[in-house]
Amino acid sequence: MKFFRKSKNEEPSAAGQLKIKKKSSVPGVMITQFVEELPAGMTTPDFIRKPIALTIQEGKLAFFKAIVSGNPKPTVHWTRNNGEITDPEKYIISSDPTSNNEYYIEMPEVSPDQADTYKCIAANEYGKAVVTATLNVIEMGYKKSKAMQDARAAAAKTEDFKNLLTKVLVEPNKAEKKDGEIDPRFWDVLMSANKKDYENICTEFGVTNFRWMLKTLNAKKVEREEEQAKFIEQLSNLKHIEVKPGGGAEFEIEMSLKDPNLKVFLFKDGEMIPFSLDSEEKHFLKKTGRRYTFGIKDLGGDDGGLYQVIVGGVPIFSTDFKVPMVDFLVKIQEVKATERQDAVFECVLSSPMSKIHWVGKNQPCEQGEKFDIEVSEDMLIHRLVIKDCEKLDGGIYSASVGIKSCNAFLVVEVDNNPASKGKKKVRNTTRAGVSDVDLVKIASEQQAKLEKERDEKMELAKQLKAEMDALAAEESQSEPEDIHENEMTGNYAMGENDAKEKEDKKLKKPKEDKKQKKYEKKENNENETIEASEEKEDHMPKPNSKPSEQEKEELQDEEIPVEEKKKRVRTGPLLQDTIIDPGVHFTCGLSDIRVIMGESAEMECKLSSETCEGIWYKDGEEIKASDHIETIHDRAFHRLILKNCTEDDSGVYRFEADGRKTEAMCIIEDPPRINPDNLADFSKPVIIKVGQSATFKLSFMGHEPMKITWYNEDEELESDKHIHIEKSLSDSRLLLSKCQRKASGEIKIKIKNECGTIEAISRLIVLDRPSPPLGPVEIIEASSSALEFKWRPPKDEGGCPVINYILERQQLGRNSWMKLGQIPGEAKYRDTNIDHGRKYCYHIRAVTEQGISEVMETDDIQAGTRAYPGPPSSPKVISAFANCINLEWIPPSNPGGTNIVGYHLEKRKKGSNLWGSINHMNEPIKGQAFAVKDVIEGMEYEFRVAAINTSGAGEPSTPSEFIIARDPKKPPGQVIDLKVTDSTYTTLSLGWTKPREEEGIQDEAKGYFVELRPATNPEWGRCNNNPITMTSYNILGLKSMAMYWVRVIATNSGGDGEAKDLDNYILAMPPPVRPKFTDRKMKSFMVVRAGNSARININFVASPMPTITWLKDGMPVSKRVTISNSDITSQLLIPTSERQDTGIYSVIIKNMVGQETFSVEIRVTDDPKPAGPVVVDQNVPGTVTVTWTPSPDEKRDDRLYYIVSMRDSVKRMWQTVADRLFNNKFTVLNIMAGREYYFRVYAKNDMGLSEPSESPVWGITKKKGLLRLLQYVPL
Repeated sequence: MKFFRKSKNEEPSAAGQLKIKKKSSVPGVMITQFVEELPAGMTTPDFIRKPIALTIQEGKLAFFKAIVSGNPKPTVHWTRNNGEITDPEKYIISSDPTSNNEYYIEMPEVSPDQADTYKCIAANEYGKAVVTATLNVIEMGYKKSKAMQDARAAAAKTEDFKNLLTKVLVEPNKAEKKDGEIDPRFWDVLMSANKKDYENICTEFGVTNFRWMLKTLNAKKVEREEEQAKFIEQLSNLKHIEVKPGGGAEFEIEMSLKDPNLKVFLFKDGEMIPFSLDSEEKHFLKKTGRRYTFGIKDLGGDDGGLYQVIVGGVPIFSTDFKVPMVDFLVKIQEVKATERQDAVFECVLSSPMSKIHWVGKNQPCEQGEKFDIEVSEDMLIHRLVIKDCEKLDGGIYSASVGIKSCNAFLVVEVDNNPASKGKKKVRNTTRAGVSDVDLVKIASEQQAKLEKERDEKMELAKQLKAEMDALAAEESQSEPEDIHENEMTGNYAMGENDAKEKEDKKLKKPKEDKKQKKYEKKENNENETIEASEEKEDHMPKPNSKPSEQEKEELQDEEIPVEEKKKRVRTGPLLQDTIIDPGVHFTCGLSDIRVIMGESAEMECKLSSETCEGIWYKDGEEIKASDHIETIHDRAFHRLILKNCTEDDSGVYRFEADGRKTEAMCIIEDPPRINPDNLADFSKPVIIKVGQSATFKLSFMGHEPMKITWYNEDEELESDKHIHIEKSLSDSRLLLSKCQRKASGEIKIKIKNECGTIEAISRLIVLDRPSPPLGPVEIIEASSSALEFKWRPPKDEGGCPVINYILERQQLGRNSWMKLGQIPGEAKYRDTNIDHGRKYCYHIRAVTEQGISEVMETDDIQAGTRAYPGPPSSPKVISAFANCINLEWIPPSNPGGTNIVGYHLEKRKKGSNLWGSINHMNEPIKGQAFAVKDVIEGMEYEFRVAAINTSGAGEPSTPSEFIIARDPKKPPGQVIDLKVTDSTYTTLSLGWTKPREEEGIQDEAKGYFVELRPATNPEWGRCNNNPITMTSYNILGLKSMAMYWVRVIATNSGGDGEAKDLDNYILAMPPPVRPKFTDRKMKSFMVVRAGNSARININFVASPMPTITWLKDGMPVSKRVTISNSDITSQLLIPTSERQDTGIYSVIIKNMVGQETFSVEIRVTDDPKPAGPVVVDQNVPGTVTVTWTPSPDEKRDDRLYYIVSMRDSVKRMWQTVADRLFNNKFTVLNIMAGREYYFRVYAKNDMGLSEPSESPVWGITKKKGLLRLLQYVPL
């Protein structure tokens, strides 16, 4: 298998220098080590803190901060992907001289063109570390000047011209392929492509013989499938690479490997790409079951190419990725809308795109009931419409296309109109967010610019082609002998005229060729083979020869779309990468349309030529003009107009011109429709009396089947004993019987079919007598001469306004009620016919056209007694100065039965018991605020106030807070040393030091506010409504692992100071803790009897919650093993152990801080089987050697050993002569002749002892000698 590599030297290294990739403890950091072993005390650069991705509004200060480490001290520099950072006004690069390892890049008044991916590189002589951070800038308003647009257009034009020259002049030299050779990438791309894409791929690689391509492709597919079958069990669901809304790209396959240990490789343009299982890396792999998803982050222009997945050296899947080179000319802007209004986001692209990705609040926006996605005819203007906005729809919305994206806020304002409070708001048909900028004008200018650039490219291509054709003609004249060689080798540089001459020669002398072939066959068999092969080559189709009509028909049978190309004669060599004049082509094709029945439909396309004619087809049949159908040719535009559309007009319409074609669907929809007269009659309200029946009927028309639903105040109605619903093909009837007052409201019918939905609204008014007036009554005056009071109207007037009120009065102590008559509709009455000191009770009824309400009875009201008002609220200090203190208060809740005529205000100095009047009792303060000017600077005062009515002054209020008569304070400064003291998954503890006091600049802080902002919300919220005096605070109710921003604001009587933010965002989690095992004595070895359960318990501490992985001998544990995890423990359980479960089990506990590993050896065994036959042999007198056959369990249990016992014929007791023998032989000493010996061999392991293996009886016969007696003879 060959892989074609592109020369790539992006990061050249010195001679002999290594490139060892290392992993940093900080996610997202890539470390490269230049030496194989680091000297003692030396380290490669690393990031202690990496820059954090930032989303900020235009005009704000943006900065990235990085903290690096390394010995020797690394040098740090910053770069960006698309552009330079050399402008000192836009980029300020600095470092902290005190810490010596902190580096910053600041962008004051950041602009949208600075949005990019920024890279921080730290390097020393032993290696380098690289990390990236993304800056997103939210534009505020349309601020692009004409000069900026012209500059960008000129730059884009220059860049396109350079790319064109590079493609035409450079790439053909790079290919250096032999004549007639096909790029190997062609087959890799073709074998994984869909059939509908075959034609485009062949055009791209310069292949025009489709029949030859199909035959060769089928053969290669069979060969490839045979190679894949060696390693792959199943391959399905191949999804080609596509750009995702987040700025990355993904492709996926479902694949089952025969060997799970096989490695999967990823190649790009023939060069292997390292990838990681961590989705934070540039190239990553997500594996879920059989699904393999390969992803690319932070797309750039160099990420385009041919990506291949290879297993066992065999290509499994190939996908060609072309990065869409498109940008936003006008980005989406912030939209402010009110409830029930439609909001619109609009943008303009630099190149036509049929679809872009819309995302709202991290969820994709699709066409439906909530969203409308609109695209202009030239596919440059794209709109997202959020229909019927609600408060919950507010948030960040983004549009992305290719590698570019933009985002903006949607702010939904609540309707605070008190008149509509508690009522259903009416749908607002206006749109919010429609830009003041003429997007159509910008799009038309861009379209004209694109057409001009395309014409310039075509003109340049024609000039280059003419020069190359002239050069090729000169070469062909100077070397005519090359023509014969080209004919023999199938060179596709041969022109059509040469091909015709060759065919004519073959037709003129076919017999001579046959005779020559027959003669050569007789002469030499080798010549037969050569001539046959030559004839085969003559009849074999060339890779780039033009297909015949029969081939085209066969190609159509293969379901491959083939378009007849305009014939042009080539006389020179065909350069595959040269831009060729496409002839007449479509600059804008047909688009699918949906038309409502009875309306007119129009389909339009645009050709590159204004004089070219064409033909319209419907479902394959040519269309003829008629009264119903009209065709228009307007310069380059071709239009088809269908008048008064019917169902028969649905179908596939195609327009063909000069061998080119475009087609689209015309779908005739018949949604539900209502006659306007019927709708007007239905919309009139139905008014009935309580207990009567109401009928609603509506006729309609539309495509069947239709679903009809009736609603009362948005609640769906279903048939029951009081509700009857009738439905037919053309109308529906709703009958409501015995209606009650609560049935009043909006009546709606909703008619829906597969083509659309329509609604009609009416109103039901059920008349009834009113409900009683509402109490309690409010006493305006209760004097000796009059009683005046008022009440509230009935809650439900019964559908008619109140005409009069009927009043009755009863004097306390009497049984009779006196009728006071009817009073006008105002809910207020003054009774002057009273006796001093008497108490009275009143009955009040409401009168409407429908009847009289039930009675509302008042409490007893006494006439002529003294009733003093209650105390007002404590005076509140609004502001204080050296010569004046401003106060305000709230009136008492109990006015004492009469109107409040004024207030009496008093003051008292701190430390004194005497209250002094500020105003005289006969001159009450009329309002509820007063400026006290009788104060002495520097003195501290408190105040109280009493209400006065006709009876006199009531009880005074509680005293106010002490206030010093002095000029206002300055707001305090920022708090000092704000830090997080503790955190959990739901709480956060903060601590800080109070700000310093600077006279005349900032005064002492009297309290503090703590504010919190989730990362997904742009608005700050206060955690405490009242300022706290302590310099610490606990925030409760956080969402686990959510990201938050926190700040503290100091405050005093002079106002709030400047907020102090934490240096970085915080995560709702406990402080990071590296995984650590808490058991002091953990067993590293376990012996389990086969059949019993095996259990390993591991206790640990770690924060955040770690990932726990169990391995057996370095591989994942089997499915028989049960793993149970919690936040502090992990358990491995083998319910029924087998001998194959023996092994070393390792647990890996890993989180963002680090990881720990512990291993336990589990040995599953049983009582050993006995050893084999025992043999006894004597090689040395006085010793015997006992040997035996090993136990069958010896190979499976390396802890098995043997015990040897012995007894003889004299002692007859067994004694152990050898223990813990790990071999199969033992030599026994002190063997005596004349005795019989017996030996036993036991096998023993951790579970117990085996049955003995006994030896045969062994003994040596004692030789008997002669006993001689010697006589002692004395001397």
